[in-house]
Amino acid sequence: MPPIIGYLLTGILVGPSVFNLLPDSQQIHFLAELGVVFLLFSLGLEFSLPKLMSMKSLVFGLGSAQVIITAGIVSCVCRYIGFEWAQASIIGAVVALSSTAIVIKQLSEMRQNNSTSGQMAISVLLFQDLAVVPILIVIPMLGADADFGLSLLFALAKGIVAFVVIFFAGKWLLPRLFDEIARARSDELFVLTTIMVVVITGALTYSLGLSAALGAFLSGMMLGESKYRHQLDADIRPFKDVLMGLFFVSVGMMLELTLLAEQWQILVFLLPLLIVLKAAIVSLIYFRRRPLRRSAFKSGLYLAQIGEFGFVVIALAKNYQLLPANTVSLIIALGVLSMGLTPLLMNYADKLAKRLISGHNLLEKPLPIPDSCPLMEEHVVICGFGRVGQTIARFLRKEAIPYIAMDHDVMRVQEALRGGENVLFGDGRQRDILKSCHADKAKLVIITFDDHHSAMQVLSTCNEMEKEIKVVIRTRDDAMMKSFKDAGAQTVVPESLEGSLMLISQVLFMTGVPMSRVLKRIQIERKNQYQFMHGFFHGDESSHQMDSDLEQLHAVSLPFGAHAVGMKFSQLPLERLRIEVRGIRRSHQEITTPEDDFILTSRDVLVLCGKPRRVERAERYLLNGG
Repeated sequence: MPPIIGYLLTGILVGPSVFNLLPDSQQIHFLAELGVVFLLFSLGLEFSLPKLMSMKSLVFGLGSAQVIITAGIVSCVCRYIGFEWAQASIIGAVVALSSTAIVIKQLSEMRQNNSTSGQMAISVLLFQDLAVVPILIVIPMLGADADFGLSLLFALAKGIVAFVVIFFAGKWLLPRLFDEIARARSDELFVLTTIMVVVITGALTYSLGLSAALGAFLSGMMLGESKYRHQLDADIRPFKDVLMGLFFVSVGMMLELTLLAEQWQILVFLLPLLIVLKAAIVSLIYFRRRPLRRSAFKSGLYLAQIGEFGFVVIALAKNYQLLPANTVSLIIALGVLSMGLTPLLMNYADKLAKRLISGHNLLEKPLPIPDSCPLMEEHVVICGFGRVGQTIARFLRKEAIPYIAMDHDVMRVQEALRGGENVLFGDGRQRDILKSCHADKAKLVIITFDDHHSAMQVLSTCNEMEKEIKVVIRTRDDAMMKSFKDAGAQTVVPESLEGSLMLISQVLFMTGVPMSRVLKRIQIERKNQYQFMHGFFHGDESSHQMDSDLEQLHAVSLPFGAHAVGMKFSQLPLERLRIEVRGIRRSHQEITTPEDDFILTSRDVLVLCGKPRRVERAERYLLNGG
């Protein structure tokens, strides 16, 4: 489960609803807000000004549409059920805002920052951060007679001033400053200067009545084009992670369990309604643009919560007595619960989008997608047209070898068709699809995707066809190598082992081994089905993730009095134990192929290779017998 949920639960436990360990929570909230500031600075490092300008249609188009439509719908519903227009508008604005902290942190952990759905979500969040400024200015004026237009114009002017100051400082002052700091070769000074820049830029915008996070984002964006970008991100990450943890703890502290018990029925009704509404709005904005439907739906799920700035707006409205206390508590509870569900929603957003939005409806139809190809013979069929499949196709094309590829990703097929590739939409597990590719007349069928179950189904379908077909399978490792061979695969290429062989060949060649001997060793290893490369020493990190079917290496030292001491090597029941002895070390010498009459002595170290349970059983036998 995502760690954010743990932070939220911690906040609930230390908050007033349970143990009340932190009665003075103002300092915690202050540090938590600093966490958001550091987070936005890190985000700014990933966004250069040209990149942000290229996304202006998303930021000001999708972002403004999401905020206006969401706030408008919620405000009208609240007005209909009895709230005044001022109260309804505040509630609509709060619901329209999403959590920058949770979404961006989760996107970073999922490595989806640069995906289409991630860019959409980040663009909306940036606009929401900008929209908070006029919202915070308007709320105090709702109960007073003031010139709204003049106040908003004044806020806009302050925003422009802050942007200009940070822009010029980030372009000319900060790079020179970090140049001097770098020459000093002091890690502490570099870290402290980074923190100083974040805090000062945040304080500048905060003093102008704007969001402190906005100033940090702008300074990060300016420094994102400098050569110190990666070092700045590395230096700021520990502070960001710790302070963000405190932020999520402070959010959990806001939840009142007594309110949850009293109004659980309302919350159970409103929570799914909130998620569906916010996800649907972003999805409907891009409903007519079929290639973006799935990404829009995913970004809608990413944004389906009430954010931290919504809490700021609610607190301000409560101070000016614009909302009743029970409404404020209900919205805070709804916000905390929706934040807690967000990491789970984001983790399952892709699967949910694929299930609800069929791939056939994703695209416009500028090019027809073929479901069969002209009659071909002595060609190559490529099942899976991802990176590996496309690389194979490029080399086949250079050698003028005909090929036909298939893939079940419609967008990839459409893009490949535009690029002139010979590819069709289909799933190779289906017999009709393989027949459409004339696999029975093909010289070779290549399975490039790393899915053991699906690859086995394609192999089975090929075997059922009339003519015997040569099948080459690419796998991640050698865990299923024997199964594929037994099922009829001509060749199985384990990616990790082949990568190791390529590295080994370079190392041997660069250390003076003749290339002819290097090639001979590589060919022998392939011929022996990578037997010498099977098994490796596992550490703590990999031991709990280790597949029970993967072979491992384990060194067993024979102490004085061990059962195997004094035995000949031929007396060891290796066949019954179903393990292999890769070598024996004695007095710093390694014996790779011991003779049958080799006698084991104490302090000998046997390197065993086999499946984990068999290795454990063999170790018990060597030490204790039985």
